Amino acid sequence: MLIDTHAHLNFKAFEKDADEVIRRSLDNDIWMINVGSQFATSKKAVELAEKYPQGVYASIGLHPIHVSSGVLKVKTDSEETEEKEEVFDISFYRQLAVSSKKVVAIGEIGLDYYYRPKTKTRLEVFKNHQKEVFLEQINLAEELNLPMILHCRFGHEDLIEILSSKFQVSGFKINGVVHCFTGTLEQAKQYLAMGFYLGFNGIIFKLDLGEVISKTPLEKILVETDCPYLTPPIAEKDFSDSTVFSGGRRNEPFFVKYVLERISRLKNISFEEAADITAENARKLFRF
Repeated sequence: MLIDTHAHLNFKAFEKDADEVIRRSLDNDIWMINVGSQFATSKKAVELAEKYPQGVYASIGLHPIHVSSGVLKVKTDSEETEEKEEVFDISFYRQLAVSSKKVVAIGEIGLDYYYRPKTKTRLEVFKNHQKEVFLEQINLAEELNLPMILHCRFGHEDLIEILSSKFQVSGFKINGVVHCFTGTLEQAKQYLAMGFYLGFNGIIFKLDLGEVISKTPLEKILVETDCPYLTPPIAEKDFSDSTVFSGGRRNEPFFVKYVLERISRLKNISFEEAADITAENARKLFRF
C-alpha cells in the first residue's frame, strides 16, 4: 500500500474526472488524503471522502495564500477554485470538521510569504494576518484533537517560532506534517524535535533535498503528490492521453510511487520497505 498524504482531487483540475482518478488509485492500492485550501475546497474534499468506504480521506483548512489581509491581491489559480480571498470563520470549519469521520486533519495551514507587499508597513500587516489565522487554526486542531498539515514558503523561521511558543507556553501536544518540505537540514531537525513528520513530493526532482531526506529517519517521512502540481518528470510517460493543464502534465496520486522510489534509493532500502514504513507513518499520524 501507498498513501498519498497530500492530494487535491477536490480542485477544479479534476472536476471532470476525479472519480476516475480515485478509482485508478484505489485499484493500485494507493490511498489518499485530499487537502482543502479554502472552505469551498475543504467541503469538496469531505464530499469526495464520503463517497468511498475507505482509502479516501479529507483535511480541511484555509491556506495562507487565501487569507484576506486587505494589503495584497491574491494570485488566482484557475486550476484550484473560483474563490480568491477568504475571511477565516472558525465556526464554519469546526462544523465541517465534525460533520464527517473522514476528516483526519486540519490543513493545509501555515505561512506563505512568496507573494508579498513591497513596503515594510504593508508587509508587517500581511504577515500578522497570516499568523493570526494560523494560530486560530492551530487552536482548532487542538480543540478537535486532529493533526495538522502545514504549508510553508519563505516563512520557516516564523512558523518554527510560533509552533515552539505553543509547545512551551501551553504544553501543546498536537503534531502533524510539514508538507512539501523545502527547508534546510537545520530547520528539518527543529521540526523533527517537535515531533512533526516531513512530507516529500515531486519537488525532490527539482531541488537538492538529498541530504535532508538521507538524514531524516524514515519513520518520520510521509510521501505525497500535491497533485495536480509538481508532477515527477519520470511520470510524463504515464497516461500520455491524460489531462494537460496550465502547469504542464497533471499530477495524480498514482505518481506518488516515483517519489517513493527516489526516497528508497536515497535511503538505500527496498521500495517495498519504504512503502510499508511510510504507509504506517501516515496511518499512525492520521489515525485511519
